[in-house]
Formats: sequence, C-alpha cells, structure tokens
Amino acid sequence: MSECDCCKRTKQRSEEEHNALLNRLSRIEGQIRGIRRMVEEDAYCVDILTQSSAALSALDAFNKELLISHFRSCVVRDIKDDDEAAIEEFEKVLKRMMR
Repeated sequence: MSECDCCKRTKQRSEEEHNALLNRLSRIEGQIRGIRRMVEEDAYCVDILTQSSAALSALDAFNKELLISHFRSCVVRDIKDDDEAAIEEFEKVLKRMMR
C-alpha cells in the first residue's frame, strides 16, 4: 500500500498548541457522545438539532484555530521560501473550508 504525499508531512507543534488542539477535540468528542446518547434515549428532535449545531460550531472553531496556526507557521515559512506549490495548496484548503 503506497502513501500519498500528505501522509508523509508532519508539523512540530509546541506543547501548548498540541494540548489546546487535543482539549478542543476532546470537548467535541464529548458533545458527539452526548448527541448519540440523546438519540438512544429518544430525545426531542429540536433538542438533538440544537446540540448538533453546537458541535458543528465547535468543530468550525477548531478548524479556524488550526487554519490560523497553519497560516502563521507553515504558509508564512513557505512564502518566504518562495514555494508556489504551498501557496496553491493553501488556496485549495481555503476553498474547501469556505463551501
């Protein structure tokens, strides 16, 4: 099985950034488990939709934080290195996220 190029790249994050991202994801996981429990317990549709909307908002906030971090570190570095492919990659990521 061959790996794609995106699977080979990594980023060294500070311990603070690493922990902050993991904490956000843990909270989102908790929200998703709560939504599942609501469905299992036959909660009212609007209540489930409200919680689902909150989970989506939390995931959007996670994505925004990660995108900002990526821009301030990886993209800025690549621009300084005159890496045109990295700029094109960032454009594609923005387009995907802004659908």
